[in-house]
Amino acid sequence: MSWGTELWDQWDNINVHTQKGIDFSERYIHFLKERSSVEMDYASKLKKLVKNFQPKKRDEDEYQFTWSRAFVDMLKEVYDMASQHEVVAENLTGTVSRNLQDLVTETKTDRKKYLQDGARLQEQLRQSSQTLDKAKRKYEKAHYDSERSLDNYRKADADINLSRAEVEKHRVVMNGKVQQCEECKNEYAAQLQTHNNHQTEFYSQTMPQVFQQLQDMDERRIHKLQECVLQCAEIEKNVVPIINTCIEGIAKAAGSINTAADSKLVIERYKSGFAMPEDVPFEDLSTGQSIEPSNNQTPRIPAPANSVKNATVSGGKGKKRGGLFGIFGSSKIIGLLGKVSTPVKVDEQKEDFSDLPPNQRRRKLQQKIDSIKKEMAKEHSEREGILKLKDVYAGNPALGDPSTLDKKIEENSQKLDGLRQELLKYEGYMAEAEGKVSRRHSASEDSRSLSTSGSGDTQHTQQVSAPGTPQVQHNVYQPIDGDEDGEDEFDIFPVIGHCRALYPFEAVNEGSVPMGENEEMQILEQDQGDGWTRVRKGDGSEGFVPTSYIECHYYDADQV
Repeated sequence: MSWGTELWDQWDNINVHTQKGIDFSERYIHFLKERSSVEMDYASKLKKLVKNFQPKKRDEDEYQFTWSRAFVDMLKEVYDMASQHEVVAENLTGTVSRNLQDLVTETKTDRKKYLQDGARLQEQLRQSSQTLDKAKRKYEKAHYDSERSLDNYRKADADINLSRAEVEKHRVVMNGKVQQCEECKNEYAAQLQTHNNHQTEFYSQTMPQVFQQLQDMDERRIHKLQECVLQCAEIEKNVVPIINTCIEGIAKAAGSINTAADSKLVIERYKSGFAMPEDVPFEDLSTGQSIEPSNNQTPRIPAPANSVKNATVSGGKGKKRGGLFGIFGSSKIIGLLGKVSTPVKVDEQKEDFSDLPPNQRRRKLQQKIDSIKKEMAKEHSEREGILKLKDVYAGNPALGDPSTLDKKIEENSQKLDGLRQELLKYEGYMAEAEGKVSRRHSASEDSRSLSTSGSGDTQHTQQVSAPGTPQVQHNVYQPIDGDEDGEDEFDIFPVIGHCRALYPFEAVNEGSVPMGENEEMQILEQDQGDGWTRVRKGDGSEGFVPTSYIECHYYDADQV
């Protein structure tokens, strides 16, 4: 089917049709832009919705339940779905609309060119037709004049009153008109032949070619429009699997909700650890004796707060730690009716969490200990890296000066010492919360015992051979009250880790042991804040070495 043969006389309609095609393409472009705007607005609102319901940092503890974590997972999936709608909007605007815009621009240019060619061909045919009409009218006029001159000649020849000269004059005029008529006839015939040839070429070759170009242009537009529609469908199709994955993620989040685990977590979070109040004995004022109730039939009245002072684990002599729980006798915990209430929120939480119930306190302390251990593991890794780099510098001075790393090593040692002291402090808090008693006094008590040992001790000097050198004196641990001989069940130290000597050390104080560089030893006791660690050497000797001179690895750190 060709427009040139089927629509040869529908030039104006073809002109209007091609313009409608361009207008439709532009309208489709506007549709895609508005569709992209809708998709982008929808994605933006979805992301804003997710952001509004995203848990705040201060509420992170509330999102430990499976149902709350499932909600957070669902928010993540919704955010991913919003991102896919953004992808759809970007592709529609950046790819499809741009291609259609290029198509419209190209179609407008081609259409204008083809219409100009068709108008030029039509103008040529019109001029040829006008020339033919002019030749025809000229021929008709000449023919009319020839016929009239012939009639005049015949009348003059039949009129006996006219002279031969007048008759001859009419004959000459007649011959001239006849000759002029023949010339006009020949010109008309030639113009007619030219016009027919031009018209035949116009309707059979030139104009059909223009029509074909317009047809090809319109078909290209339709084909490109088809590709764009398919491209839109492909864009939607590409994001459907991802959206389905997001939906599956939401379903998976719903399936991850565990009612039993949430109930257990509620118990772990809010369990105070207090024992239930015992039955209050009936006080018979008439006899002055207390009678134990039977079958729990008498009402329970809480004992005064000061009556439970012996509920704390006091341990042996000198082993008691003040304020083991730090909760008894506090109106925040035990109410007037003996019911355990939630601790009142104070402006600032205590460092040892003693203002919390036992269970919650142990949980907070364990979280703090785990955090410190992770930080220590990080610092150990950083120290190993610095030491390896120092070895590289020492082996190849061209890469750098090993002494430049001493300051970093010293800072790392100070950090590790601080973390160890903090870990020891919180482990003491944990032992206190669990009812355990520490074998050793605090570092402050040890330092006081040293300060009272006399000022006449010989001052020992030690050459500083490595960064972070501790003081030459270390704590001498005194026996616990009640154990005057200093020997109890704690004298046998378990191995809690191993260490490697980073620098050589000469024992100059009683209780310390010498060590050589890179010597491997077992750790018997952690640094208690005085800068010394108790170790056991390969020959079985035990003693203290500077903490900053060794690289420690504790077995309990493997569980972090």
